[in-house]
Amino acid sequence: MDNTALSLGSLFDGSGAFPFGGILAGIEPKWSSEIEPFPVLVTHRRLPNVRHYGDVSAIRGGELEPVDIITFGSPCQDLSIAGKRAGIQDGERSSLFFQAIRIIKEMREATDGRYPRYCVWENVPGAFSSNGGDDFKAVLEAVIGVKEEGIEVPS
Repeated sequence: MDNTALSLGSLFDGSGAFPFGGILAGIEPKWSSEIEPFPVLVTHRRLPNVRHYGDVSAIRGGELEPVDIITFGSPCQDLSIAGKRAGIQDGERSSLFFQAIRIIKEMREATDGRYPRYCVWENVPGAFSSNGGDDFKAVLEAVIGVKEEGIEVPS
C-alpha cells in the first residue's frame, strides 16, 4: 500500500463534521455539498481548499474529482423518531438519500469502479425502525446495489 492520504468528499456536509474528522485521521477533504448558507460559510472559512458544489440534485458524480471516501448524512426528518416518519421512499427530504447513491454510482462508473472505495452514511435514532425496518432495508439494498444490483436484504 502506498503512503498517499485517503481523500474524502462530503455530501449534505453541514458544518463539515466529516471533513474535520477526516483531517484528524489523516484524510484529505477535497469537496463538499451543502445548501444551507451558514454551514457553507463555516466550511469556506475553515476549509478554504475544499470545493463546494451546493445542491446534491445538481451534482454529477462522474464529473467530480474522484475520492476514496464519500460521506453523507442525508436529511433525516422523515426517519427520525422526532419527525413525522414519512419514510425514506416517500419522505420529501429523506428520499434525498438516493441522490447520494446516484452520485456514488456515477463516480464508480466514470472511474471503472475504482472510486469511491468507501461510503459512510450517518443518520438518526429511528433510521433502523422507520416503517417497521423497511426503510433501513432499503438503505442497505441501495448501498449494496452500488456494487451489485438486485441483491435483496432479508426482512
